[in-house]
Amino acid sequence: MILEKYSDEEIWKSLERCQLKEVVASKPGKLDSLVADSGENWSVGQRQLLCLGRVMLKRCRILFLDEATASVDSQTDAMIQKIIREDFSSCTIISIAHRIPTVMDCDRVLVIDAGKAKEYDSPVHLLERRSLFAALVQEYALRSAGI
Repeated sequence: MILEKYSDEEIWKSLERCQLKEVVASKPGKLDSLVADSGENWSVGQRQLLCLGRVMLKRCRILFLDEATASVDSQTDAMIQKIIREDFSSCTIISIAHRIPTVMDCDRVLVIDAGKAKEYDSPVHLLERRSLFAALVQEYALRSAGI
């Protein structure tokens, strides 16, 4: 539990980094505002950002993300990815993701097909050869272009 473990200043700083400072500041209870069970009084994107804020406060060295941006819009996904790149650069990050942009700047990508590990390398190396990953990136690019 985080209660009284961190100063208000540390919490506000974390909320600011997660783009939630204004949202929390506008609530009548501010830092004492209620977060309902499962965060149901917050949007899906806000819940993910709150989770990142908690991890920032804890200064974890390992960050495990399981489809962290699967249920958010592309703008919130981009915001979350930016926060992860900037605030967790010294962490080991293990991320399960289906969105191509989410994994493009990773050190290593593990491609799983039909429950089996098929490829494991940096995105750059996987793109340099015929690979399942390269095919996924190409398919993503075509869909994004509307082709």
